[in-house]
Amino acid sequence: MVKKEKKQDVKKKEKTKKVKKESFLKSVISELKKVHWPDKKYILKYTIVTLVFVIVLSVFFYLISALMSFVKVWLA
Repeated sequence: MVKKEKKQDVKKKEKTKKVKKESFLKSVISELKKVHWPDKKYILKYTIVTLVFVIVLSVFFYLISALMSFVKVWLA
């Protein structure tokens, strides 16, 4: 009797898990349909802004490093 109850419990849990997965996937798809995806123009604009920012910071840190190296040589 105990074994039979355990098998039923396991089957219930498996069914519940399957339902939860299906419901989760349905809700994910539903939410993804609500997302406002950026258009190509927007993506290109902010990609360029990001690249310019990275280049400016790279030059800035290069200049700081070069200045520190010059000061180190000058003081030695």
